[in-house]
Amino acid sequence: MTDALRTYLESAFHGLPQRPLHVGYSGGADSTALLHLLSGIGSVRDVGLRAIHVHHGLSPHADDWAERCRRFCDALGVPLTVLRAEVRRDAGEGLEAAARKARHAAFGDAVGEDEILATAHHRDDQAETFLLRALRASGPDGLGAMRPLRRFGRCWLWRPLLGVPRAALIAYAEREGLDWIEDPSNDDTALDRNYLRHRVMPLLRERWPHADAAFALSAALSAEADRLLDGEDALALAQVRSADPHALRIEPLAALAPARRARLLRRWIEELALPPLPAQGIARINEDLMSAQADGEAAFAWSGAVVRRWRDLLHADRLYPALPEDWEADWDGRAPLPLPGGGEFALEGAAAFDRALRAHVRRGGERIALPGRGHTHALKHVLQDLAVPPWERIRLPLLSDGEEVLAAGDLLYSASFDAWLRERGARLVWTPSRS
Repeated sequence: MTDALRTYLESAFHGLPQRPLHVGYSGGADSTALLHLLSGIGSVRDVGLRAIHVHHGLSPHADDWAERCRRFCDALGVPLTVLRAEVRRDAGEGLEAAARKARHAAFGDAVGEDEILATAHHRDDQAETFLLRALRASGPDGLGAMRPLRRFGRCWLWRPLLGVPRAALIAYAEREGLDWIEDPSNDDTALDRNYLRHRVMPLLRERWPHADAAFALSAALSAEADRLLDGEDALALAQVRSADPHALRIEPLAALAPARRARLLRRWIEELALPPLPAQGIARINEDLMSAQADGEAAFAWSGAVVRRWRDLLHADRLYPALPEDWEADWDGRAPLPLPGGGEFALEGAAAFDRALRAHVRRGGERIALPGRGHTHALKHVLQDLAVPPWERIRLPLLSDGEEVLAAGDLLYSASFDAWLRERGARLVWTPSRS
């Protein structure tokens, strides 16, 4: 079986772009077996084999685990990178999902352009993922579960063991005398996947010993069906897009068949790297947002993300906080001005303003004298004319000199401020918070 597994991996690797290969290495039995197997393949060594261990800091044993991973990699002669990841416990998505999100972010930062990240997900994991997706009422795209190879940010994510049962990996690790880490959290049945693994799957196997293989095959068939639909989805999405990738045009979207619209919405959300849209999200968008008044602000929020209707568009993005109602700060332009919650104001092309200016939040009633106009305009109306959505307006910092509004973010300038910038070849840059 050792030779068969290694031969299988070598053959699968030769079908990939020949790029450096990084193994996501937790130190558990599965990733230990995968790393050991790959380290014995000359062609993998030739392109550059590395390991990445993500230190979540969630366990009191985390430092010891990182050190054990380092010793194992040293013994194999495989370079190891240990990345510390901050797991947000307040994101409202559960600890399991938050840890996975932090881990994926760490991997995405560490793996280079078009390089390959390999993980040790196996057939049992695939069966569990299929069941979890089914319990969320997923369609073929979700039931397709994990794909053997897919884009992962700027790199590729490779899961070469999806057809291999975990028992085979354990048998390999024991036969080779490998030492691995047992994470106690894997026994916590309060977590959905662990509950399936320890409580549900054993019962299913008692009655249907082939349950894991059957679920994994169903996932593969669902993925195949999804691929057949994928081309038409891409065409339909192109036809409803607006100039902004975060916005879709409602009229052509409403003309689609409901099933096509549901697939298109899930694909759009995935392309924006937002959390997967739950099943009730599709229903809420269809029932509440598509038929809402164009001048309203109907919205559906989930897991830190939101889809909103405004005017004739659906907008999707992460939920970002408004600027505090009492925020204001003096700014001379010499250095970027940090904004509450992240982001900044910066002056480029000039050393500083002629005098200190005041940055502040919108409070209502502001007016601005635009270039080429003989009178002032209500800032609210100007922003509406520019199609700046309401949720962006409450994040928009203003710049004033005490008498008049000089700028609203970097979206518009007053006549006097525009002239000042042009004389110096300068510009104001507003970077909103993206955290």
